[in-house]
Amino acid sequence: MAGEVIVIALGGNAIKQAHETGTTEEQFLNVDKTAEQIAKIVESGYKPVITHGNGPQAGALLIQQEEAKASVPPQSLAVCGAMTQGQIGWMMQNRIAFHLQKADLTASVCSLVTQVEVSADDPDFQNPSKPVGPFYNADEAVRLEREKGYRIKEVKPGVHKGWRRVVPSPEPISILEKEIIQDLVRHGALVIASGGGGIPVKKEDDGSYSGVDAVIDKDRAGFCLAQVVSADILMILTDVEKVCINFNKPNQQELGEITVNEAKAYMTEGHFLAGSMGPKVEAAIRFASWSGKEAIITSLDKALDAIEGKTGTHIRA
Repeated sequence: MAGEVIVIALGGNAIKQAHETGTTEEQFLNVDKTAEQIAKIVESGYKPVITHGNGPQAGALLIQQEEAKASVPPQSLAVCGAMTQGQIGWMMQNRIAFHLQKADLTASVCSLVTQVEVSADDPDFQNPSKPVGPFYNADEAVRLEREKGYRIKEVKPGVHKGWRRVVPSPEPISILEKEIIQDLVRHGALVIASGGGGIPVKKEDDGSYSGVDAVIDKDRAGFCLAQVVSADILMILTDVEKVCINFNKPNQQELGEITVNEAKAYMTEGHFLAGSMGPKVEAAIRFASWSGKEAIITSLDKALDAIEGKTGTHIRA
């Protein structure tokens, strides 16, 4: 329904395709296509609030820190998160503003550097789950674990290059800049916030916040953002049109409209991998349960069609 607030959580393919090297030019081209789709959603009368991942960019920046440490001091993972949040936020802000202007739409576009509180005792620090950086084949994974001490997991079973480095991904507790985000949305701005899941910070005894070396899952942070802006819909965009059970098997089945209880059952049966579809379905379940409204998972090119009920996986309470 036009006028609804939609939190859109953009997957990595909205910024960098898996087969690409990740040049500035490549990323801007991808973001431009993404921005064009977002402008169409605005043109249809909806009010999007945008968040995005940063796994490929944060991983690439980590490699740069490690390889150049003999020449310049390496920056922490928290700083890399802040840097990529600014990088991607700028790209999004630049191209969304252009496509809104091109469509004769008036809206201020603002990317906000966002901090998200986490717990230093989160169990994911002991068993990291967040994929970052490029994909590797099995031989490369073994070599990098041995030579560099990376923690690597297979995140896409059955794919030649299905392994990625993983880092801690603690649960988001709260968005520190929530009042600012609410004010901006209230005044009609198109806000890009919690980029890369937000810069993870922990609260110190003196009341200050310090950076934590982790990458928050953007879908979980997207649910927190949806709570902050009282969203009508949480839309998670990825590289598939619909969520599947028995993925990559002969009995693979696409899911259209399902209930929270059905989604939970599929989660329990192990249909959704922790480093892939799992956090997306989990965030959708949380939003639908909390709001009583629907969450949608679909591909970027089908976003508006999914909002209009023509495609996508819709999870409702």
